[in-house]
Amino acid sequence: MWDEEPPVTASHQVRKAVADLRRRIPGGGKLIVTDGPGYRVQVTDEQLDLLEFNGHIQQVRRAVAVGQSQEAADQLRAALALWRGPVMSGAGGSVVEAAGAVLEERRLGAAEQLFELRLSLGESGELIGDLRTLIAQHPLRESLRGHLILALYRSGRQAEALAEYAKVRELLVEELGIDPSAQLTKLYEDILRASPELAGPAARPVSVAAPAAPQSPEAAAPDARRSEPPGLGSSRFPTLASLHGAPCTLPPGIPDFTGRERELAEVLDACRQDAGEGPRVVAIDGMGGCGKTSLAVRTAYQLAEEYPDGQLYADLRGFTPGEKPQRAAATLSGLLRTLGVAADSIPDDEAGLIGLWRATLTGRRLLLLFDNALDAGQVLPLLPSATECLVLVTSRARLLDLDGADWISLGVMEPQESRAMLADILGDDRVAREPEAAAELAELCGHLPLALRLAVARLRNRPRWTVRYLVERLEDETRRLDELSAGERSVAATLSLSYKALEPELQAAFCLLGLHPGAEVDVYSAAALLETGVRDAEDMLEDLLDMHLLVQNDPGRYAFHDLVRTYALSLGEGRSGREAREADGRLLGYYTAATEAACTLLFPSRRSLQVDAPATAYALPPMRREDRTLEWFDRESAGVQTLLARGGHEDSPRLVFALARNASFHLNLRGRFAEFEAVCRAGLTATRGMGDPVLICQTLNNLGVACWRLGRFTEAVEAGEEALDWARKAGRPDDEAVSLGLLGLTHYALGNLTSSYDYTTQAVRAFQEGDGANLSQQQAEDLNTLGTVCLALGRYDEAAVALHRVIEICRSHPHSGGEVTAWTSLALAQIGRGEFEAAQDSVTRAWAASATAMEEHLVLTLAVWADVSDRLGHAQRAQEQEARALELLNPRTSPQRRCRVDNILALRHTRNNRYEEALSLHERAFTCAEGMGYRVEMAHALDGMAVAAGHLGLPVAARHRERADMLFEAMGVPPEGRRTL
Repeated sequence: MWDEEPPVTASHQVRKAVADLRRRIPGGGKLIVTDGPGYRVQVTDEQLDLLEFNGHIQQVRRAVAVGQSQEAADQLRAALALWRGPVMSGAGGSVVEAAGAVLEERRLGAAEQLFELRLSLGESGELIGDLRTLIAQHPLRESLRGHLILALYRSGRQAEALAEYAKVRELLVEELGIDPSAQLTKLYEDILRASPELAGPAARPVSVAAPAAPQSPEAAAPDARRSEPPGLGSSRFPTLASLHGAPCTLPPGIPDFTGRERELAEVLDACRQDAGEGPRVVAIDGMGGCGKTSLAVRTAYQLAEEYPDGQLYADLRGFTPGEKPQRAAATLSGLLRTLGVAADSIPDDEAGLIGLWRATLTGRRLLLLFDNALDAGQVLPLLPSATECLVLVTSRARLLDLDGADWISLGVMEPQESRAMLADILGDDRVAREPEAAAELAELCGHLPLALRLAVARLRNRPRWTVRYLVERLEDETRRLDELSAGERSVAATLSLSYKALEPELQAAFCLLGLHPGAEVDVYSAAALLETGVRDAEDMLEDLLDMHLLVQNDPGRYAFHDLVRTYALSLGEGRSGREAREADGRLLGYYTAATEAACTLLFPSRRSLQVDAPATAYALPPMRREDRTLEWFDRESAGVQTLLARGGHEDSPRLVFALARNASFHLNLRGRFAEFEAVCRAGLTATRGMGDPVLICQTLNNLGVACWRLGRFTEAVEAGEEALDWARKAGRPDDEAVSLGLLGLTHYALGNLTSSYDYTTQAVRAFQEGDGANLSQQQAEDLNTLGTVCLALGRYDEAAVALHRVIEICRSHPHSGGEVTAWTSLALAQIGRGEFEAAQDSVTRAWAASATAMEEHLVLTLAVWADVSDRLGHAQRAQEQEARALELLNPRTSPQRRCRVDNILALRHTRNNRYEEALSLHERAFTCAEGMGYRVEMAHALDGMAVAAGHLGLPVAARHRERADMLFEAMGVPPEGRRTL
């Protein structure tokens, strides 16, 4: 009633008007009832002409469906006879006007259909007057002009028909600056050619009587097929619509469309599901360049026959360079014109456009493809109310406000699909010549279809380039985005559209997240990086996920596509600018605090150090369960290592030391020894810069352990000796004891058994004399080393004493790895003394204590257990235990452990006369031990090789014996120190 703000008396005026209506209309009190805060009219179908009109239109559809053209025409005449002038004319606001425009459009649609039916029934000249009258009211309605032109032509008035076309063409150019539609132009050209398709049937008598009661379509169909002339769209009697076909404005498909079979099947299946109430809406979302439009267009063409009333396409320009997103009003105007609605019938306001659009689509089966949507606000006004329609939407963002839509997220292509695309576009021969380079090219393009096409365009434009040459150019990350461009298309330009659509806060977050060192980002590290709360950080991550600038492989963890990360880094100063250094500083503080909390739970017996806490109190992930905390450490480890490797933390050396120390515990536990060494060296650089002797000593001790784990014993000795010097300079007995223990361990591996024994006993004595309560794990490890050295020297009783002490310490201060090693070594001492039953008991206890021990410990326990079982005559059990031990050997197993296990397992095969198997295991052990200078196991391997080769009658047996004896003698190993069968 009121377009602007209603007057203060609005409620009173409405009540007064309703009361007046109730008085004027007979029975108005029962007809107009109060309903909540408003009013509602209660009428039956016979009381409201609009409902009667709708009933006639439904009968028209049924009649047309079974070819009863005359019945359809009669129903349309009855429907149009109900109109007595413009509907709802007079006073009223824009809402009333829009509703009136919708109803007027339905009237015009019915009139046009009646003219079309009458043309198909053979009428022509008798239509001309009515058509001219209606055209005078709606001069820009092209469908009416088409009917008039066809009626004139069929009446033998060809010149007038052509003049009518010239008239409408001039009018459209003057009024709108456009040419006639393709359908009208085609009709004009057909008249010029005197196309036989334009000939109409003989006129039939026009019924003026009231229409007969309609039959059901099933009953009417057979008769209709026999006696009625063909209906709309017949080939014999064409109408304007059937002559030119349903409108199709879909863009052409890609001829070399490759892959996406699974996604295409998923989209097609979603499109064919029952929509229920309203139209079927299927939306495809994905990052820029992933092929959303190509997939949607391919889907539309495959479904085109199921939507015979047309397939319409509209680019909503949500992410189009240099253009603003298309407004709904502009989109609707264009779509209505495509459907033949005259320009002068199209409302100017959006509400009217929406109403007219939905009314126009009622009863039609149309496929609508809305491409490149920015947000749901662009799409919602375009949705039809007709359940017969299908709506396909593509967007870079997931438009969550599209209720009832089926969403299908499009990711990157599978590697095999990428290779197929390269082969299809570049050529099978060229890809076949360089298969490895082609695979690397697909990987560097991130399997993104746009990037792959641009890379191929570069190769096709440079025929002398090899695939390998382009791969080498793309390997430079700073140039990669520049290389992936061709003409006006580029990956960078595509991504920039998504970036520019972000709010300023999200743009800043996107750039900062590109600096994160990990392959994935969780909400806690993101909060530290973005200097915000955890929930706010999660909201921003989710927003970027919705825009497909991030991907999510696991709940709560977010990642960049490689090219998107490269783009994010290109927006600022990269990793070397001030902002990047500050970001790394925040992450350094966060990861130091988080790994400290994790290590406190996972390694409770480790020595606590007083290191400056981070300046900021960061929100940390929960660290209450060991298994989940270890999983967290596993996920974050790569990012922590990258952060340490970047350097540039000169202002926070203590945090670098603390983070490197924490990371080293986790990497040692996981058997990732090369990474263990790398973080230790990062920590050593930081501590040397500080000049703190205590921290230098402790870092060198950790580095020595890493080198020992890697089998680089000489480097381990060097680290241990320097650490010992720093400990003595600082007057730190505990650190001195740790360094002595490290030297004892590494000298044992080098075969310097006397030195090893001396260093180890000094370490044990230092702990006993000092306050070693805080270093119980280190004491246990040094006593285990002492036990191992005594085993090598054949001092089984002394070894047993040391190992029992380890077991006592581990019971007071739980350390599963130390206890398992002690029981296993004790079993070896008992084997040396011939106490096999006792050895069986010890190795069983070792296994019982191994629930939380590393595989490194378990594999040796199983090998010794197999040997003991065999000695006791349990052959089947021994075989099973050996098989389990071999299964546990993997690339993460330290080389020292691998060669020791092989040598022990080989003894069982020699004992049972399986000399070839024994020789193979000993040779493998020797190769491994020789590669790192592990002289103890080299000697045992040569000793076993000599025995096995001797039984096999191999001449090399004598040489093996000579070398074994020389090594044992040089190391000071007596005969009782050699492993017996």
